[in-house]
Amino acid sequence: MMDALQGTIAEWTSLATQPGFWWQIGVLVLAVLAGMFLRGLLQGSTPGLKEKEADSTRRFREFSRKGLNRIQFPLTMLMVTLTGQAVMQHLHVDASLLAIATPLLLSLAGIRIAVYLLRKGFAPSGMLKAFESVISTGVWLIVALHLLGWLPDVLAGLDSFAFHLGSNRISLLMLIKVIMTIALFWVLALWLSRMIEYRLKDSVHFSESSRVGISKFSKFFLLALAFLIGLDAAGVDLTALAVFGGALGVGLGFGLQRIASNFISGFILLFDRSIKPGDVISIGTKFGWVQELRARYIVVRDRDGVETLIPNENLVTSEVINWSYTDKTVRMKLPVQISYGDDPEQAMQIMLDCAYASPRVQREPEPLCRLMEFGDNGICLELRIWILDPENGLGGVRSEVNLAIWRGFKAAGITIPFPQRDVHIRGGGTSNSVESAA
Repeated sequence: MMDALQGTIAEWTSLATQPGFWWQIGVLVLAVLAGMFLRGLLQGSTPGLKEKEADSTRRFREFSRKGLNRIQFPLTMLMVTLTGQAVMQHLHVDASLLAIATPLLLSLAGIRIAVYLLRKGFAPSGMLKAFESVISTGVWLIVALHLLGWLPDVLAGLDSFAFHLGSNRISLLMLIKVIMTIALFWVLALWLSRMIEYRLKDSVHFSESSRVGISKFSKFFLLALAFLIGLDAAGVDLTALAVFGGALGVGLGFGLQRIASNFISGFILLFDRSIKPGDVISIGTKFGWVQELRARYIVVRDRDGVETLIPNENLVTSEVINWSYTDKTVRMKLPVQISYGDDPEQAMQIMLDCAYASPRVQREPEPLCRLMEFGDNGICLELRIWILDPENGLGGVRSEVNLAIWRGFKAAGITIPFPQRDVHIRGGGTSNSVESAA
């Protein structure tokens, strides 16, 4: 490798003594300046998207603009270098350096747009977006070394940095190959699982929980398979993973048992379909509807907009009230008291007339009113109504109907009693004894 490096340096030194070399360097500097100028010009004059424009058109324009920004710089440099190469060839000046720059710039533009398109195929991720430039630069460096003919020497140099672990020889080249192959198969597995998830969303033959369960299972299965295939493709003996598997088992038995329990409980919830996305549940003091099912927890959102992460193990081992397990129709009870001097039949009819004060109250089953008991302060009545959307909350319906009942009672002269206590004062004995003591 050192001999090849010295030969390359000698070759570039000889080229530097030729007048045409510095003309080519000038063309490359001009190409860089032109690319930077055009990039700043495009970023400063990016047209805003119209608010009334269709979503599909707006997304396409945004996608096209971002894709153009990624290939604008190398394409601008390519145009300048091709122009300079044509001029120098017409003047019979050596342009070998510009000839080398042409495939390098083409490969850079192609790799940057390919990595961008690949990233758009996955779910939005800040980490993936941040590493987009790193991935494209790394791939381009490998392609550049291949185009320049330096790749075999670089690989030989990386392979020379090695150490022995028992009977196994581990080199820097092997580690890079392992990382790259695992990353490649990992990306393919993520892309394939994403495609499966999209196809399941469009299918009408699976329930919501079945879609989530199949997509999660396929994702973890494909990732594990990609990891094993990547190791095997990199030349790693898979039998060496037996020690790692034993250590992982010990770790699960001692420190990771709760994580493993939540993970397994998540698949139990998915496949027995006891809790599905969109269900309205109550667990302990928490009430809300299920936003999504994750590998370790579920996300429950309440009416205040607060999202609570509940471990899957709690849902399997604790009592959970599922308000929409088989049917989303929920009955609400509104207790009301009237005075003993009022007519309970008239009050019950008024309560029935006020049941539809909220548009969310269902007409089938129809509302009912019952006389429950004769209480200490008045006659206890109860209005029973049905709603179809408990995920939108119960307080709004309760408030609208109670307010209508209060107005109806006030118009009819029916009173709602409040607690009353009669205090009987027994005469004389205590006061006389106090006076005699004084």
